[in-house]
Amino acid sequence: MLPTTRQARLWHGLTFAMAASALLLQLLLVIVGHQHLGDSLPEVERAGGPDLSVRLVRFFSYLTIWFNILIAGTCFLLAVNPLRDGRVWRALRLDGLVIGVVGGVVHWFLLRPLLSLRGLDYLADKLLHVVVPLMALIGWILFGPRRRLDRLDLLTFLVVPVVWLAYTLIRGAMVGWYPYPFIDVAVHGYAAVSTTCLVIAALMFALATGALWLERRLQRWEPRDLSSP
Repeated sequence: MLPTTRQARLWHGLTFAMAASALLLQLLLVIVGHQHLGDSLPEVERAGGPDLSVRLVRFFSYLTIWFNILIAGTCFLLAVNPLRDGRVWRALRLDGLVIGVVGGVVHWFLLRPLLSLRGLDYLADKLLHVVVPLMALIGWILFGPRRRLDRLDLLTFLVVPVVWLAYTLIRGAMVGWYPYPFIDVAVHGYAAVSTTCLVIAALMFALATGALWLERRLQRWEPRDLSSP
């Protein structure tokens, strides 16, 4: 039996609540002085860590935070209207979904071995990188909305990751800090970082193309109320 409008709204609402809660938890941890990945280096700890203003800028510099904000925002709007549509809307929805899945994979294989988290830090990390992307993916598969994407959406989808990468590399060159070790130009050089970024971009584009292919083959679903025949 196809899902109902109420079920779709409930799932999207739960996903929004989970993403918003994870973002708020991580933000509070940053405010009280918990350090980001990379800020736990011995020389940083000896210096007492960055001040609050720097920590906040760094918090909003992580692609993890970007895609969780996208998932929270798009799922909130889907909870209001499960059939929402529009060119910009579709691009942002696809960004949240694909970057979230890729971010989870990259985190699991490249970043998780570098982390030693406990307590609330561990909880926030797993919510942001595992739970929220999985909920977004399940919601997209079960509730759509479907058969909306076209080839032009694949190009508009690229705007967010390209903007983030440009911001990261330009700011990194200015302040000497990069949110993820594998894009630290000072350590790896532009050639290696460019190769890594191209591989990740190719993975993102492949997943976005796969989403377009799969969406056209999933059963069309128009939400209905529980009271509908």
